[in-house]
Amino acid sequence: MFVCNMNHLLNRRTFMKASSLAAGASALGLRPMEAADQASLHTRKIKLGLVGCGGRGSWIAGLFQQHGGYEFHAVADYFLANADKCGSELGVDRLRRFSTLSGYKRLIESGVEAVALEVPPYFFAQHAQAAVDAGLHVYMAKPIAADVPGCLAIQHAAKTATGKQRSFFVDYQMPTDPANLEVRKRILAGGLGKISQVSTIGICSGFADPPLQKTIESRLQGLTWVNDIAMGCDFNGNFDIHAIDAALWALGRSPVAAMGASQIARSDPHGDAHDVCSVIYEYADGLVHNHFGQALPNQLPSALTCTIHGQKGFGTLNYWSKAEFRSDEDAYRADVANLYEAGAARNIDTFYRNVTEGHFANDTVPRAVDSALTCILGREAAARGTRLTMQQIVAENKKLEVNLAGLKT
Repeated sequence: MFVCNMNHLLNRRTFMKASSLAAGASALGLRPMEAADQASLHTRKIKLGLVGCGGRGSWIAGLFQQHGGYEFHAVADYFLANADKCGSELGVDRLRRFSTLSGYKRLIESGVEAVALEVPPYFFAQHAQAAVDAGLHVYMAKPIAADVPGCLAIQHAAKTATGKQRSFFVDYQMPTDPANLEVRKRILAGGLGKISQVSTIGICSGFADPPLQKTIESRLQGLTWVNDIAMGCDFNGNFDIHAIDAALWALGRSPVAAMGASQIARSDPHGDAHDVCSVIYEYADGLVHNHFGQALPNQLPSALTCTIHGQKGFGTLNYWSKAEFRSDEDAYRADVANLYEAGAARNIDTFYRNVTEGHFANDTVPRAVDSALTCILGREAAARGTRLTMQQIVAENKKLEVNLAGLKT
């Protein structure tokens, strides 16, 4: 996954303090992280394998290490240099640093208890199913897939994991933030009256899209793959999805149809991802959801917001800045603090607790599937310039293919 300019954000972030983790856990209804809890993190170590050692993968590995409840046992990346660099930083034995397309298989066989998947979405279904089949716990980034078959495969894998008493967790940050949680609580309590409209916005500067080569090897680096729909689920599915997922989270339901328009507007494009879109989602009760997305380096400030409009007021969920609720009778406004890092840290702790305390409902997955399907619905409706229903795209079950010819296997 990515949020805006990855390198810029990573350079600015510092690691979470224990007090921040405690506040987040409390906001999510988890037990406060008292001294006894901190000690328990160090007495039960989960043997973890990291698949995907690029920018996001190597960065989030630091949060797993900081948590204290994980031991990195193995790493895998298509590029051996990435696996070696990350493995060295994590203290992983050279014999358990794997590369090429099949590196994830050797990692799964290396003796890990759990895997953290930080690869392009195209590979998620294959990697996750293999991990679940091997009896491992799974922690994965979003979006969970780039097409409908991938979404359904993740849904199946998570159900299988539950049956095997294994944890399967999808890392979305907006629903972990205390301010966003408070706004959602007030929305669900009916403070806005009847919901009348939803607005979501996703704005970022995009990523370099260099010329295509003989193989896609160069597309696997530096988030270049986000420019390729089959690899990354389009910009609306890889970036905007945070805001769209927040809408589904706040409403507790998904749209049934969509229409819209989109285009490729970046300079000298080589991938097929559309970087500008305007989509209208329809819900079963007639609710209208307007989504605006843009991924261009045109000086617009980055944004990931979801605003729920009602008869008596509005509620805004945010990735940055502030979350807000205003109605005829009530007002609330609070900072969304350091969410890129804090949200991941809270999710890492929740995953740890799920594994060690035996919580295997895997309830982050159904909404992650719905969010990805919603983005796919919007992407297809906008690209085709027509109204499509969710029922239609699921029935189509269109699989997107990536040409892996010439890659190291």
